[in-house]
Amino acid sequence: MDKQHIAELLDPAAISRAEALGFHARYVVEGYMAGEHKSPYRGFAIEFAQHREYAPGDDTRHLDWKVLARTDRYFIKQYEQETNYVAHILLDGSESMQYGSGKLTKLQYAKMMAACLSYLILHQRDAVALGIFDEQMRDFAPRSNSKGTIHSIMSRLAAYQGAHRTDIAKTLHDLALQLRRKGIVIIISDFFDEEEKILEGIRHLRFGGHEVIVLHTLDVEELEFPFQGLVEFQGLENLPKVLTRPREIRETYKKVFGEFCTKLRRGCERNHVHYVQVNTGQPLAQVLSSYLTFRLRTAKSKY
Repeated sequence: MDKQHIAELLDPAAISRAEALGFHARYVVEGYMAGEHKSPYRGFAIEFAQHREYAPGDDTRHLDWKVLARTDRYFIKQYEQETNYVAHILLDGSESMQYGSGKLTKLQYAKMMAACLSYLILHQRDAVALGIFDEQMRDFAPRSNSKGTIHSIMSRLAAYQGAHRTDIAKTLHDLALQLRRKGIVIIISDFFDEEEKILEGIRHLRFGGHEVIVLHTLDVEELEFPFQGLVEFQGLENLPKVLTRPREIRETYKKVFGEFCTKLRRGCERNHVHYVQVNTGQPLAQVLSSYLTFRLRTAKSKY
């Protein structure tokens, strides 16, 4: 990590933002877990691997009663699926993610999602890695299963400001070549790039045996296009400004944008990838809870 980046992470304002981000993540995740009482990421175990000591919140169904009777200590049976689990969270930090019509830009909302997921994964004693990218990987927190890692992750998220174009496909291909063992790759992005190239990158990850989750993060105005009168749209990622009357192009815009979203969703479905369209106008707790509940239900149906 270079000196400039270290200075950014130690900046008092950045630290304050990181603390707020961490607090919000904890509030959202613990609120969800209190309602579910179970981890949404655990499937039923496939192969026994080892024991670990029981900790509050563990599923008591996995207690080894024979060990308890013999040693008077509580141990959980840990399985191969649990011991090998690593989540790689990829956050699109490109300039287009700076757009926001409400209190939060897409990037801010995406940071909160990344923070919540990181907190949840580390809380479950699994490993998480965080990558923030645009045309290239701008920041990367190596995988760790230490709960203390959350402070570094929050600081990195809070300090980052996007200002460049994106190249999602390159990022996915590069990651697919680097990963040496199977895990979960969670992509948080508006996916404003060439759909077919993005899907090629996703297929590369799937070919390597990784589970992929797509969190397609969009502003409510991008979805509904509610603009009126004569509007000048500011181009992002080196695109020019456009002066137009939205009423005259609304139907065409919604048709083209809808086709873009449908193509991405169907491409994900063909490759057995969870596709979630995230509307930043909705409360994060609602979005997260809805997906994790779906994930838990889907995981149960596999066994």
